[in-house]
Amino acid sequence: MIILAMLGGILTTLSMIVNSSLGKKIGVLQSTCINYIVGLICSTLVLILLGSSVKVNAETFLKMPFYIFLGGAIGVSVVYFSNIIIPKIPVVYSTLLLFVGQVVTGIIIDFFVMSEISFSKLVGAIVIIIGILYNSKIDAKEVKE
Repeated sequence: MIILAMLGGILTTLSMIVNSSLGKKIGVLQSTCINYIVGLICSTLVLILLGSSVKVNAETFLKMPFYIFLGGAIGVSVVYFSNIIIPKIPVVYSTLLLFVGQVVTGIIIDFFVMSEISFSKLVGAIVIIIGILYNSKIDAKEVKE
């Protein structure tokens, strides 16, 4: 599982770089659209190759809460914003900021769902933010010199 999680992180970072490169060439919104069209094609091919089929009928869809379907909309937002951000700041900062956003969101969700807050995760997020700010000041000084 750890290897799969690391592979997911590697692929996420590579995806951000590839998508932002496409965004610079054809436009942010257009590259986001192409990203999801290619994703749809690949997902469909995987379903076909694995012999899976979508076995959900209209009744099942109507019983599902609306927020279940927000993943696609949130994914489009992630790709769109990444396509804007990646060309403007180094990839390492983008990746770390996305990570901090994930940790803080996880802390907030844990608070509302499980009524607990992880102090160590909060401290970790703050340390990473301080590290990013410190490192960006060092980078800015190097650019000026």
